[in-house]
Amino acid sequence: MLTKRIASALVLIPVVAWSVYSGSTVLLVLVMLAALLAEHEYIALSRTAGYQPCAILAYVSVALLILGQQWPHLPLVELSIGIGALLALVVEVFHRNRSGSFESWGATVAGMAYIGLPLLLALRLRSMDDGLAWMAIAFLGTWACDTAAYAVGRAIGHRRFFPAISPKKTWEGAIAGLLLGAPVVALMAFYGLSLSFPVGLIFGVLLVAAATFGDLAESVIKRQAGVKDSGNLIPGHGGMLDRVDSLLFVFPATYGFAVVTTLLF
Repeated sequence: MLTKRIASALVLIPVVAWSVYSGSTVLLVLVMLAALLAEHEYIALSRTAGYQPCAILAYVSVALLILGQQWPHLPLVELSIGIGALLALVVEVFHRNRSGSFESWGATVAGMAYIGLPLLLALRLRSMDDGLAWMAIAFLGTWACDTAAYAVGRAIGHRRFFPAISPKKTWEGAIAGLLLGAPVVALMAFYGLSLSFPVGLIFGVLLVAAATFGDLAESVIKRQAGVKDSGNLIPGHGGMLDRVDSLLFVFPATYGFAVVTTLLF
């Protein structure tokens, strides 16, 4: 398993790094691909859990959200979430009050927001003046946190961290992720964004918390569906949703912190 994880990372990291560095259309294509694959896995998990979300509407809405950054003068974000939520309820009208209609409608709308909005904010983050630095910190801080938590948790982890949701995660791993991830973020913010170390450390704690609960949030969905991974797309890592789950929380947290620091400093 570890060998597969390392091999997959050696392939994926250069692709992601090049896309983030290039920005614009290259990054848009990568984010769109990741969004649709993650949404596909989310739809499958929802159906396994007993719901019937409208897949076509979910795919279209997520795609419109991502394209909303490319063409900000068009009301694509409003159409994807506002009209998308209404159309998802109209779909249930035609299902004639089938059992679980309310839950299926909720699953459709939740998938749009859960996957589409954070990845839209990733593109907005990259478009900022220091967007490349912010994106690098988001990725590297998340990877540092995840790597430390995984390694230490496997080596010495004993006390379970939310065992009903994620049985393999431990307090030892979570603390290791914080102790490595927060300083890494603080140092990168200091040298890459000229933020003071204390401010960077606050950002680091926020990012680690977002990454940790992003992972746990996806685990809630998987536990409800009774599966271990969202898919088997990436050897050693599971599906696309498994790979971006932390980032779905990290991108909004980073974007929000970037906006606040831009206004204050």
